[in-house]
Amino acid sequence: MIYSVRGKLISKINGLAVVECSGVGYACRTTQVTLSDIGSVGDEVMLYTHLSVREDAAELFGFANMQELHCFEMLISVSGVGPKAALAILSDLSADRFALTVASGDSKTLTKSKGIGAKTAQRIVLELKDKIAKENKNSDWSALSESVVCRDDSSLGDAMSALMVLGYSQEEIMPMLLQLDKDMSSEAMIKETLRLIGSQNLQ
Repeated sequence: MIYSVRGKLISKINGLAVVECSGVGYACRTTQVTLSDIGSVGDEVMLYTHLSVREDAAELFGFANMQELHCFEMLISVSGVGPKAALAILSDLSADRFALTVASGDSKTLTKSKGIGAKTAQRIVLELKDKIAKENKNSDWSALSESVVCRDDSSLGDAMSALMVLGYSQEEIMPMLLQLDKDMSSEAMIKETLRLIGSQNLQ
């Protein structure tokens, strides 16, 4: 089992990072998030890895942090979700944002990733929601939401705070806020979230 690789980054292309360790180049399939985080070609990097061995192939997957690796391993444990689909999801969502999306039951956000249909997204939420909620038992919704907000901008945080003042819970509003364009103003986010809540209540 290869736990991690550390060395010089000698190639960085779409979906692949090659790390040279003692003269051997390890090709690690990875996410766009990790590719953005690990630096430039020539830098020394470390990736946490998962080795997948099948009858017809052996592939190494690498991630910039343990959280992303853990999310990847949870995803591929879901029936019908392979490494390619898991990488697609984690290229669109950071590890903490993925955890929040699943914990809030927001399968719609998962369908925005390439190759993820509605049934697969619903299966991911069904199989992982309780597991993620249990792991986050010691870090409540506020802590998880705060980490996501910090990665985005103040508009999302302002909108979330205002909606909570109006009496809505984080569980109600975060799935809707995460669907919105992060470049929207906080006022526009609030207005659109209230519209979505109103539409749900009418159904």
